[in-house]
Amino acid sequence: MGAIQLEKVEKWFGDLQVIKGVDLTIDDGEFVIFVGPSGCGKSTLLRLVSGLEETSRGAIRIDERDVTGEPPSGRGLAMVFQSYALYPHMSVRDNMGFGLKTAGAPKAEIAEKVEAASKVLKLDDYLDRRPKALSGGQRQRVAIGRSIVREPSAFLFDEPLSNLDAALRVDMRFEIAKLHQTLKATMIYVTHDQVEAMTLADKIVVLQAGKIEQVGSPRALYERPDNLFVAQFIGSPKMNVMSCTAQGERFSLPGHGEGDFAHAATGRAPAHLGIRPEHIEVAAPGEGHCSGEVEVTEYLGADVMLYINCGPLGVLTVRHVGDIDVRPGQNLGLRFDETRLHFFGDDEQAIRS
Repeated sequence: MGAIQLEKVEKWFGDLQVIKGVDLTIDDGEFVIFVGPSGCGKSTLLRLVSGLEETSRGAIRIDERDVTGEPPSGRGLAMVFQSYALYPHMSVRDNMGFGLKTAGAPKAEIAEKVEAASKVLKLDDYLDRRPKALSGGQRQRVAIGRSIVREPSAFLFDEPLSNLDAALRVDMRFEIAKLHQTLKATMIYVTHDQVEAMTLADKIVVLQAGKIEQVGSPRALYERPDNLFVAQFIGSPKMNVMSCTAQGERFSLPGHGEGDFAHAATGRAPAHLGIRPEHIEVAAPGEGHCSGEVEVTEYLGADVMLYINCGPLGVLTVRHVGDIDVRPGQNLGLRFDETRLHFFGDDEQAIRS
């Protein structure tokens, strides 16, 4: 079992409050990712769960047991850090089994658990090597294997892929996803990379300034963000946001006239219109909902990213699937997918029909 519950958790460093009354439930077997910008409190929150930081106020429960005052060793959790923290003089086998050895486990049990973990992580051929003979991805797998042999209630990952290059990050994301499917264990994972969050998580917790902005599945956060912060943080490239003015049940865009569709507001006038780059279609100059001049194009193979200066609306990002013959300085019209619009009020909270 690995159900974890946080109740009104706060963390203060002197007069500075960095975690501000967090309530969160993590179900047994869930893969939950804490995501947010630098300094939002995601690593601190993970350290509070692990016991590496003392909770100032509130309660933390693991499988309904209050562990708020327990040391890390009493919580039954395993943590994988950004740094591999492997012993350079020990073999992979000895590194993976060291925690069990210091706990006094029998040699036969240690050998059995190390062999089982090495098969899951495909480390069988490397058990007698030392860390210096391994790649970055292999070292990270050893660090994960060291946690697996302990059979913890939950795994805590603190930005484990930050030290890897782009190709290895993709490979390790795949390995961690497969590991979760195999072990079916509770996992909490901290990252600033929202692509990692979208591809790995069952549930994402978006944090800003020590508070939870929204909790939900990747699809829910992408399709129905609760506010402007989540709307622009989740999704790559980020959502385009423009000021708009309500006129009854319709709206107008600065410098581009009245829109030809309703804003679907429910008693609240929208102040901001949001639309994702992939939901904008290129049109002939003068057609669509707005127009502008191409500033930059980025060819990405399957996609082309267009950055179009639309005057008072600012520079809008458009993701065009497939090739397109567009050059900087060219004028284009832009047509919005009317079913994919997002509206936000003056308070930056979402307005939904």
